[in-house]
Amino acid sequence: MATAAQWIEGARPRTLPNAIAPVLVGTGAAASLDLAVWWKALLALIVSLALIVGVNFANDYSDGIRGTDDDRVGPLRLVGSKLVSPGAVKAAAISCFTVAAVAGFVLAATTAWWLVAVGVFCIIGAWFYTGGKKPYGYSGFGEIAVFIFFGLIAVLGTQFVQAERVDLAGLAGAIAIGSFSSAVLVANNLRDIPTDTESGKITLAVRLGDAKTRTLHVILLAVPFVATLLLILRTPWALLGLLALPLAIRANAPLRSGGQGMALIPALRDTGLAMLVWGAATAVALSLA
Repeated sequence: MATAAQWIEGARPRTLPNAIAPVLVGTGAAASLDLAVWWKALLALIVSLALIVGVNFANDYSDGIRGTDDDRVGPLRLVGSKLVSPGAVKAAAISCFTVAAVAGFVLAATTAWWLVAVGVFCIIGAWFYTGGKKPYGYSGFGEIAVFIFFGLIAVLGTQFVQAERVDLAGLAGAIAIGSFSSAVLVANNLRDIPTDTESGKITLAVRLGDAKTRTLHVILLAVPFVATLLLILRTPWALLGLLALPLAIRANAPLRSGGQGMALIPALRDTGLAMLVWGAATAVALSLA
């Protein structure tokens, strides 16, 4: 029987910056057009948080029943550790997706009905990341999916539901957040190369190999700061995004030093923190614009 603390750990709270940062940036982009709507921003945040916790539980369930998490290096997995039944974790995932669907439906009803299709696409993408007979996360497409869902869709969707349009500032922010989110997954999958290879989970890190995966992490961390320089065209306050640079450098340090296994856990944490700081600073900058 899992404790409340173990359920919280199973929800993977370290991934929450992936859900919070895109809403901050999307809201900042809407505010830069003088069209921010606080209650829509709050609903967008609920959608984003519910989706990421839902996909975390869905991954726990799917990986657990496949046996992928039977021998892992990282944090606790509920099904893989046999602390919680697969059915209970599956029900938790479905509950989270239901919350996201309800909040998303309200946004669609007050903005544009075609957003319902986007929401359905997001939930399907969340489930089949590791679920189904041929999960795309097992074929090296995880980073692309994260870039699309928690970068492009989350940021531009947040801006659109408030401003009812998107612009180049929103797109720059979406690419930046998508790169940060992908970098979190790259660090995670680098850590899991040995166990993923053994279990037949062919992630992008497995395909690229150790050295190229470490290089990819650097590239992805550099993209948001290029976006910062581009956003100066909107407002010089965009330079606030550089506040995240020390965190990004620290996030890559375990990879530069050749860290393996548990030594890479700080890279996941600091990549997420860098994303959150960049997102908050950029949102403030765009709001000031």
